[in-house]
Amino acid sequence: MHNAAQLHREEPKGDWSARIDQETLIYIVDDDETVRDALLLLLRIEGYQPRCFGDAESFLQAVRETPPVCVILDLNLPGCTPLAVLQQLAAWRFKSPVLVISGQSDIAVAVAAMKEGAFDFFEKPFASGTILSRVREAIAHWRQMHNPVSGLANFAGRARLTRRECDVLAEVARGASNKEAGRRLHISPRTVEVHRARIMGKLGARNTADLMRIVLSSPAEMVSSLGSIS
Repeated sequence: MHNAAQLHREEPKGDWSARIDQETLIYIVDDDETVRDALLLLLRIEGYQPRCFGDAESFLQAVRETPPVCVILDLNLPGCTPLAVLQQLAAWRFKSPVLVISGQSDIAVAVAAMKEGAFDFFEKPFASGTILSRVREAIAHWRQMHNPVSGLANFAGRARLTRRECDVLAEVARGASNKEAGRRLHISPRTVEVHRARIMGKLGARNTADLMRIVLSSPAEMVSSLGSIS
């Protein structure tokens, strides 16, 4: 069984953002052919250009050649530990959002997947409307990544936060509750709570007030900048 260290070690070459020329290319990674075929048909009907992979090795090789705008990744691939592919993508500083799917409902694994940079996590079976809404949100996220929010780059500790954590931080700065933030970001209040806790841990904040003090201590005008994130 492979772990991240045993998968492709060589980093993708060149400027990834420059190489992504199609905003509809989505990679589906699942060893279950039925799941792959269902997602392939669903995404094609919606106008996306999906490409399927049944194993980690072929997927990672394709990522090195042509990074997609979004990935739908099954955690339980043959020959790999559950988080190995996510860890390899993180090592490569892969920027496109990864939607993680799993046939096992395990909160610890879901939290671990988000820690490794997953955009969202869902349990199989899932409704077609659910996966499509998450794909649309992921594509919107990718577009935001390629249009950086003014001011965030100057935020002390910003480099330690994922884009999703920045989205959640924006909602915290607005005073939104976990429920309100989840509704705006199209994720569950529980997921918001997990991200919020990770933000505070990364920035060394003891509570929300302390978090705002850290944010406002930045030279950038963070209140204005955070308010521009949607």
